[in-house]
Amino acid sequence: MNADKVLDAKGLACPMPIVRTKKAIEELESGQILEVQTTDKGSQKDMTGWANSTGHQLVDSKAEEGTYTFWIKKK
Repeated sequence: MNADKVLDAKGLACPMPIVRTKKAIEELESGQILEVQTTDKGSQKDMTGWANSTGHQLVDSKAEEGTYTFWIKKK
């Protein structure tokens, strides 16, 4: 999936991936896609909850070899 911006949040523990995601998505225009890469297992639940609570759309996600990748569309 093509992303307009990529955020590398690997190695960060909760809540830092969400904090960095919030800051990064503020730099995008409505409809643009942010790709977030994390290694925090809890981020799977956190990113879904954060997207739902903020109105942004979690377009896709995948877990591969300890890295979790999320594509979030800005509202």
